[in-house]
Amino acid sequence: MPIKRINFASRRAALRLPLAALAAAVLTQPLSALARSSQPQITVWKDPDCGCCQDWVKHLEAGGFQVTVNNGGNTAARTRLGVPDKLGSCHTALVGGYAIEGHVPAREIHRLLKERPSVIGLAVPGMPVGSPGMDAPVYGGRKDPYDVLLINRDGSSRVYQAYPSQSPAKS
Repeated sequence: MPIKRINFASRRAALRLPLAALAAAVLTQPLSALARSSQPQITVWKDPDCGCCQDWVKHLEAGGFQVTVNNGGNTAARTRLGVPDKLGSCHTALVGGYAIEGHVPAREIHRLLKERPSVIGLAVPGMPVGSPGMDAPVYGGRKDPYDVLLINRDGSSRVYQAYPSQSPAKS
């Protein structure tokens, strides 16, 4: 049986080809795609027809989150994630293993992800006017006071961040 000679030069070139193709694919990706990969991933469950929920999603995207939206399943998600019903709102989210209930500002979600406390998550119960998503022009700049609550593992809660009332300037 004849011995087959291997051309090592062409074999090395063949091995480099997939690496070169991979490098070219990465380098030609839009910067926005690369930036998205480093953004925190958040999954939201909301009513498909709720405008304030959609506005909150836009607030999250502007705040540096990559958002996946599920149009429905809010109540089931809240129950599954251990958020007490008394802290409920119109949408529920999951980010970094934490439940986020209601109109929580992106700033507080980033803080939670940085501090990493051993809790269920954060909640803004109800739908306070002036909170992210509840700040549309129809409210005339009104900002009611509200608290972002830290949801403890035993279901209790405490104030994580207070947002005071801010009246619009009168002419």
